[in-house]
Amino acid sequence: METSDPQKVVFITGAASGIGLASARAFVERGYATVLADRNADAGRAAEAELDKVGECTFVSCDVTDDDSVRDAVAHAVTTFGRLDAAFNAAGIDGEYGPLAEASMENWNRVVAVNLTGTFSCMRYQLPELVKVGGGAIVNCASVAGLRAAQTVSAYTAAKHGVVGLTKAAAREYAPAGVRVNAICPGTVDTPMFRQSLDAVADRLAKTNPSRRLADAGEIAAVAVWLCDGAPGYLTGETIAVDGGAGA
Repeated sequence: METSDPQKVVFITGAASGIGLASARAFVERGYATVLADRNADAGRAAEAELDKVGECTFVSCDVTDDDSVRDAVAHAVTTFGRLDAAFNAAGIDGEYGPLAEASMENWNRVVAVNLTGTFSCMRYQLPELVKVGGGAIVNCASVAGLRAAQTVSAYTAAKHGVVGLTKAAAREYAPAGVRVNAICPGTVDTPMFRQSLDAVADRLAKTNPSRRLADAGEIAAVAVWLCDGAPGYLTGETIAVDGGAGA
């Protein structure tokens, strides 16, 4: 008697908008049961209603700065779909812009809490679930600011460098269990967060990029899906810049 493979399940943070939403759409289209985790309940439920027309998905409220919230959200994913095969930790904020000496401690604490500690918290609960099913993949959303300095966003730069380091550490630790952990380092992506912060300089940033444009969130999503479902099993602990050639 033939048995079909179980449907794969992915957990995505920041799934209500931007890169997270584009990735959720890509995973649903790929056939994954997709858990949309976000602190914005209204936007999250709107995303769920939209993507439910395409495939299987569910929204769960999750604040990545609250470890209990993350624990409960991952548990909800496993309770709902029975397993976890992949995760894309895409939640992030850019924070205030300005010289380091003028930055506030409130900004530092908030940016690090969301971008770095939030990623750590998510992985803490995702990794054991991936080990239970014999392996899987985690993708962390870092940034080109995790590979080189970005002026006027020192907290963001430090946090994203931390995400890269965290990714590499987890990759080494969990490779024997069949879990691959990689990071995507997007360049300038046309998202609502970008438009809110840097809309005034969008044209200049596009013109100075070798590709002469901003990235579409769907292009980052495509890399996330590939890293979880298609990349070689030997590919782990890597950071992949998706920046239109800016870092070359």
